Amino acid sequence: MSPTQFDMMVLVLGVFGILLVASFVGQILERRLSPDGSNPAIENLNARINAWWVMAILIAIAFIAGRIGVLLLFGFCSFAALREFVTLTNTRRADHWALATAFFVVLPLQYVLLWIEDYEIFSVFIPVYAFLLMPIISAVRGDTQHFLVRIAEVQWALMICVFCASHVPALLTLHIPGYEGRNVLLIAFLVIVVQLSDVLQYVWGKMIGRTKIAPRLSPSKTVEGFLGGVVSASLIGAGLWWITPFSPVQAGAMAFLITLMGFFGGLVMSAIKRDRGVKDWGHLIDGHGGLIDRLDSVVFSAPIFFHLTHYFWSQP
Repeated sequence: MSPTQFDMMVLVLGVFGILLVASFVGQILERRLSPDGSNPAIENLNARINAWWVMAILIAIAFIAGRIGVLLLFGFCSFAALREFVTLTNTRRADHWALATAFFVVLPLQYVLLWIEDYEIFSVFIPVYAFLLMPIISAVRGDTQHFLVRIAEVQWALMICVFCASHVPALLTLHIPGYEGRNVLLIAFLVIVVQLSDVLQYVWGKMIGRTKIAPRLSPSKTVEGFLGGVVSASLIGAGLWWITPFSPVQAGAMAFLITLMGFFGGLVMSAIKRDRGVKDWGHLIDGHGGLIDRLDSVVFSAPIFFHLTHYFWSQP
């Protein structure tokens, strides 16, 4: 067994161990506080835990499958997230060609560029070429009603759901001296730290949360929960330095930055939901809402994490 496989096995066992404990606690709470299913908080908690089991298993399978498995998993996530985002936009019949291009040309090409490791085109394909292409396609159809709003929404959808999300598997393309063949662990570090930050912010907020950060955007987010979650997740990130090319201090600093970006990503996506008058982006994941509801923090932190790692640790 290689060092990478051993480290991955330790991580997987650790995550599954935490989920087993959570499932056990959830069942005890259900028997004591909601035997007839009348406590919505307990029922939602168990639904979230069950959904986490499914997501953890899917991610583990993708990691085992290697590079192609990770690309397929996040390609599917981008497709599903883009679909959720587009359902909340003000698209018209004249935008159908642009949307078809976004789903079946731009999205696949972004992941093909990752497969062939063409970083130069990957980094500008959506922000430059797709940015120019989308309004051209819609303009040809001749519908000018709310044209700027419609195009801006589609471009935003591509940036969030495809461009930002694709920076997670893009970590596999980095060439870090002394870290060859271990890049999948960078993805594990990013996902574990950011998702744990979300959970810990919720837990700290429930325990000691008093001061609302942005009650009109996300009533459940508190200053105390934010500080407790970010600090706790940063310390956990520092403790996971052994799966990264970073020192403990560097791992803690990176964890701090990505948890901050994850928090702000959640706020931004909550603002969009409030603007559209919806509670969740969708209903794909039981107990969590839509896929974007789970990916919002990751997609905002992934580009920052990728570019910092690329700039300071990677070689051409």
